[in-house]
Amino acid sequence: MSKTNPGNYFEDFRIGQEIRHATPRTITSGDVALYTGLYGPRFAVQSSDVYAHRIGFKSAPVDDLLAFHMVFGKTVPDVSLNAVANLGYAGGVFGVPVYPGDTVSSVSTVTGLKQNSNGKTGVVYVNTVGRNQRGEMVLDYNRWVMVVKKDQSAPAPETVLPELPTVVSPEALQVPIGLDASDYDTELSGSPDLWDDYYVGEKIDHIDGMTLEEAEHQIATRLYQNTAKVHFDQVAASAGRFGKRLIYGGHVISLARALSFNGLGNAFKIAAINAGAHANPAFAGDTVFAWSEVLDKFELPGRRDLGALRLRLVAVRDRRESDFPLRTEDGKYHADVLLDFDYTVLIPR
Repeated sequence: MSKTNPGNYFEDFRIGQEIRHATPRTITSGDVALYTGLYGPRFAVQSSDVYAHRIGFKSAPVDDLLAFHMVFGKTVPDVSLNAVANLGYAGGVFGVPVYPGDTVSSVSTVTGLKQNSNGKTGVVYVNTVGRNQRGEMVLDYNRWVMVVKKDQSAPAPETVLPELPTVVSPEALQVPIGLDASDYDTELSGSPDLWDDYYVGEKIDHIDGMTLEEAEHQIATRLYQNTAKVHFDQVAASAGRFGKRLIYGGHVISLARALSFNGLGNAFKIAAINAGAHANPAFAGDTVFAWSEVLDKFELPGRRDLGALRLRLVAVRDRRESDFPLRTEDGKYHADVLLDFDYTVLIPR
């Protein structure tokens, strides 16, 4: 009997199945430094202990997306090692801040199954909760992936599709305990624009581009202990549809988020992931540009120091312009669209 783990195939999943993922991951200041080197995020709260402490954090918290990747990476060997594609996200809520020295672990529950008409693949829906060493929720989110069947003759399961929210309500957003942005310094943060300066429908071109490098995306994915073969194994990739290694979609999210600093420099805290689609695969050599659209603005109950913005972050390859149609006439994403990400941030008022 083999001692190795081949990962789960579509027919291995069951509704209600709970998976405790190996292995817990202690996030260190070294991880933070490497993350900064890979993407170059410049948000003041995550860059400076002194700045973070000034508004109520005990020190500079770990970038929210670094925490996301660490929680996500735990799930790959069990949920998406045999996936064709990671299809989307919904209902993601960030909980307590993560600091260097915290240990995160992940548990997933299968909430939906649907075999595809080709009989070769199916879509698996999971809810994943990441917690720190004290059992406090760090991240609670849903995602769905297309997974291959090992035995195409295996009977299709009953189709179950979970009801997922289209947006995380303002009441569900979790503001870190002790956070007080009334003394927020816009000069040191690098941007004068606060909650009141943005309007619904506004589009912000983040201008800068960054070219994806083969070595960098593999270092990033290994940092998160994401073991998906499509990112590392050229032998396996050569037999696939594209013939080359795909870049982990989360790598594009982090890169686009870092680019968004130019225009959203005070959007220091990700509070929710409402929805997201990896519209097309990205490859080494692609240059990523990004723009954001303000979808909504929320006041937070009882807060005069903070507000929330619901943002649409779009990343495209090799195109500086942000006004081309994102979808073709048949409703599919344009081939140059890499990411369509709907998320909510906290921003001082």
